[in-house]
Amino acid sequence: MRLYTEAHGRFASLFDVDREEAIHNMERAFEAKLEAFHTLYDVSKVHFPYFDHGDTCALIALRNAIHHRDHPLFQGLLSDLWLRGDPNQWNGATYLLARHRMTSEGMLPMTAYFKLDDFRLRLDPAAESPYLDRFLKGEKALQRFCLIRDELGLDAIRQVSEAERYPDKQVYVDMMPVFVSAVARVFKALDEAGANFNGFDAETYKTPFTSELEVDLKSIDYHPLKLNGVF
Repeated sequence: MRLYTEAHGRFASLFDVDREEAIHNMERAFEAKLEAFHTLYDVSKVHFPYFDHGDTCALIALRNAIHHRDHPLFQGLLSDLWLRGDPNQWNGATYLLARHRMTSEGMLPMTAYFKLDDFRLRLDPAAESPYLDRFLKGEKALQRFCLIRDELGLDAIRQVSEAERYPDKQVYVDMMPVFVSAVARVFKALDEAGANFNGFDAETYKTPFTSELEVDLKSIDYHPLKLNGVF
């Protein structure tokens, strides 16, 4: 969390000087968070059922997709807007940003938006996508996708976007609340099991993730992002 918080804090000032570096710093910092979560999975998977929950399962799938990078998916909203040719090409477009609601008093200013349709193209066997994850096949792949889709409300987001006639390429979901939900879920389970949280970072984040931060994955907030000559 610390690296991403620092990158977020420096983003605006660095963006004015070097937008590519500012965006890449944010992306690399979020990828580092995913790698850290995967390390947590490696050392605790015998104690926690990561693939029984949509948030933890989604983070592992997202980490693997970004880590292996054998496809063009999951580039992130900032890169899509600013680093894919002339940003002025998006002037006049409206994007739909979906975010799961924080139910705790603490706010979550950081975001990590990814295209909603990328999850379908990567994880849904029915999509018959050339970018489909081949690690899981058949019924197991379908079960994983359905778990993520249902527990993260991805169909609900799609229904809203279709009702308001947003193109698939302009609908994004914020994975930062999902990350918080997943870490809180694992930390609480490990804490209840009597696990020791050793090290500065573990001790620092134990309290927020076990007793302060909460996310309601069934409640989703929607925000239109209108691009009018901002580039």
